[in-house]
Amino acid sequence: MALLINDECVNCGVCEPECPNAAISEGDDTYIIDSAKCTECVGHYDEPQCVEVCPVDCIVKDANNEETKEQLQDKFKKLSK
Repeated sequence: MALLINDECVNCGVCEPECPNAAISEGDDTYIIDSAKCTECVGHYDEPQCVEVCPVDCIVKDANNEETKEQLQDKFKKLSK
């Protein structure tokens, strides 16, 4: 499942450079995560790096984009080509 930045985001921007897939970008009021690029860091790290650095814990699993670990691994492989 891809991750989602909720409205608790304070727009600090520390998450954006941590994303190895460049899935995070600045939105109008908060940063946003492109679910087509988010692999929850599968293939790169053991834990999602954006979640690790977020000072307000506003990055959560996106229930509208559920994916298994295998699907995330496949997405990583496609993005790495």
